[in-house]
Amino acid sequence: MSYEVNLNFDLGGSVILMKKRLLTFMGIGLLVLGLSACGTGNKHTTTASDLPNSGKYEPTLFFHGWGSSYRAEKQMAQSLVNAGLTKTIVRATVSKHGKVALSGQFRKGDYHPIVEVGFEDNRNSNPRQWGRWAEATVIKLQQTYQMKKLNMVGHSMGNMAIMYYLLDNSHKLPKLQKQVDIAGHFNGILGMGDEPNQMTLQPNGKPKKMQADYKALLPLRQTYPKHQIAVLNIYGDKNDGSHSDGSVSNASSKSLRYLIAGRAKSYQERKIVGPNAQHSKLHDNAHVDKLLIDFLKN
Repeated sequence: MSYEVNLNFDLGGSVILMKKRLLTFMGIGLLVLGLSACGTGNKHTTTASDLPNSGKYEPTLFFHGWGSSYRAEKQMAQSLVNAGLTKTIVRATVSKHGKVALSGQFRKGDYHPIVEVGFEDNRNSNPRQWGRWAEATVIKLQQTYQMKKLNMVGHSMGNMAIMYYLLDNSHKLPKLQKQVDIAGHFNGILGMGDEPNQMTLQPNGKPKKMQADYKALLPLRQTYPKHQIAVLNIYGDKNDGSHSDGSVSNASSKSLRYLIAGRAKSYQERKIVGPNAQHSKLHDNAHVDKLLIDFLKN
């Protein structure tokens, strides 16, 4: 390819020499750019076609709480790596418009990778929107890896992402096998429609007073995938008389049972007690890590 350079002054033979040097310089520069472009275009990204037995991959997705990020998931994710459940951690960043960018990739033969999900619009207070972002994440992973099963772990608002995801997609997307809810505020938050020791549950787990978000989830009593999902519900009690983790009452966390009773494959509750059972400390709690490891391993 040739280029003509017009220098708007006349210096006799010097002009010809300068033209040649400039053309040589530009040619080298374009060659380097071309090679760089080829390297970028050929950068390898693992997809389902690169993974034998792609249907065997069952990732565990972590969803953080309101105002938080994927960093809140790092200890729990690392505890699974340390326990030998996986060697793979992938990050999924979700824009406020639902565009998902993956960082990292599934590895051949590592069938239980971790996906740390981060929502950029992390102060959005619409739980249904969080469910849409969870859906976008699952769709992106399904398109990339053609997975058929997955697990989900949520902390705080991350639990609402899971619940609203299930409300809208309980039968359409890859099967959810295991669901871990940590510090879930299914029927309200202290100071926002709930106060310590005010909310009460009936013997079947039904709240005597339901908040709007909880009422919106009631259809799950008929649509939650039947006998498919094993559920572990972890909540904190600071042991200070409030029967709460400082932000969410134990009754609000335990109200999950009524929403999925009779439909979950199994359901169990675990209470963490003491100062480290505070709401924002539960995702960095060694006892929670152990419960999570045992539940996912089994």
